[in-house]
Amino acid sequence: MRFSQVTLQGFRNLPLVDVALTGRRTFLGGANAQGKTNFLEALGYVTALRSFRGAEARALVGHGQPQAGLAFMLEHERFGASRLVITLTTQGREVMWEQGRVTRLADFIGKFPTVVFSSQDHQFLRGAPALRRRWLDLTLAAMDAGYLAALQASTRALAERNLLLKQGGRDAGALDAFEHGLAAHAVVLAAKRRTGLAELGGHFRAAHARLVPEGETAGLVYVPDTTVADAAEFAALLRRNRPRDILLKSTGCGPHRDDLDLLLNGNPAKQFASEGQQRCLVIALRLAQAAYFQAQGGVTPVLLCDDMLGELDPARRARFWAALDGEPQVIATGTVPPESAGWQQLTVAAGRIG
Repeated sequence: MRFSQVTLQGFRNLPLVDVALTGRRTFLGGANAQGKTNFLEALGYVTALRSFRGAEARALVGHGQPQAGLAFMLEHERFGASRLVITLTTQGREVMWEQGRVTRLADFIGKFPTVVFSSQDHQFLRGAPALRRRWLDLTLAAMDAGYLAALQASTRALAERNLLLKQGGRDAGALDAFEHGLAAHAVVLAAKRRTGLAELGGHFRAAHARLVPEGETAGLVYVPDTTVADAAEFAALLRRNRPRDILLKSTGCGPHRDDLDLLLNGNPAKQFASEGQQRCLVIALRLAQAAYFQAQGGVTPVLLCDDMLGELDPARRARFWAALDGEPQVIATGTVPPESAGWQQLTVAAGRIG
């Protein structure tokens, strides 16, 4: 897949952008806070209809604007030349493409895969488990409608149970109902997370091996919060935990507390890896995500590199380019232009791109 034309109106600080992207390498240069990341954010929105920065739709509409418009022309392995139009308002979004208006996220998510490499990715290792769960959920849900359905249902059941806990847990029958639903979806999520991480782990090890000197090894490990045999056992655990959960007014165990570990030479990377090693591990994780998307969906993802390549020394940059499979489209931002030839170079200043 590749973007060939991008038109944005009223998106963040970009009043009007209309650019053709030529070739496989595009670099957007300029000073900080000019709109480079906003441009990548708009492109990344096509994968799961959400911002990779976690912003809600209303925050993406430019200040004082009634709505934001995003239009893309794409060359796609499965759909051929495709036009995609997204309208964002303070109330929500509307998505149109050749198949018509998109009414369900499950019918769209993952059809147009992108992978974002960010200078902020170093937080992945040492940040809160929620950051790693979010990455895992987005990655697996993009390629598995069953995972997305279980995640959505589990999230709803968890919210309802927490609401009942905040009310003192007086309605035992309602708690039973939500606990059985939560348990059923939790077992599905755990099984799919284990299977998905096993496949991602293979891609991760292969990508890491291409980035680092010989002798370093990497691993990706699922760390479930709770290990149970089946839904009935998990529902029983929730019932036993009710007194404690009522005091805390929240559910203390379950898939919403799962985590994953990145290993370097068999040890937890967040404790034993240097800054340079951590950077390579996170880049390998993003490359693994791209390889997983391609293997599952048959579409080569677009790589969006936000002010990331400038942080790599020349040797690591060379290994990064050598690690790319299938000549994906790369759209990168930064303050210093690439040293190599073959890049389409655009300048970003005060929300204008040209």
